[in-house]
Amino acid sequence: MTIPPTPMDTVTLERRIAARPETVFGFLTDREKWLSWMGEDGSFAFEPGGSYRTTVTGGNVAAGRFITVDPHRRVVFSWGWESAPATDPPVPPGSSTVEITLEPTAEGTLLRMIHSGLPTTEACEAHAESWQHYVDRLAARAEGTDPGPDPWTRQSEG
Repeated sequence: MTIPPTPMDTVTLERRIAARPETVFGFLTDREKWLSWMGEDGSFAFEPGGSYRTTVTGGNVAAGRFITVDPHRRVVFSWGWESAPATDPPVPPGSSTVEITLEPTAEGTLLRMIHSGLPTTEACEAHAESWQHYVDRLAARAEGTDPGPDPWTRQSEG
């Protein structure tokens, strides 16, 4: 994984996935597949302007709207928290933007994620850790393995 330099309000993550972009894209645009790598429940309208609301872990609810859904290449959506732990820096629903691009490679796909518009360094650090965790789970699913139950879900419930 390579993490290029980014502005102070941005998290950038790259991950090589041994699966075709079409496969990875399915995990970004299908409710059941999305929830297999991130979230406990949620509603999603996977189209430009469509909203989503998902319980990520233990009552922490993320919400926003899809901005771009370019099949097998790119998904862009606004991001923020309706509810999150009181210790987290506030990131209101729709106040930041997540852009995921999928580039075909000889081995499968290069996933590049850029989460911009975060309000503080602490928010960047928290989201960088979270996205790394969830992109690892996404990669496992897309590659055909089972990452198992999300340990963060169990931690937040206990």
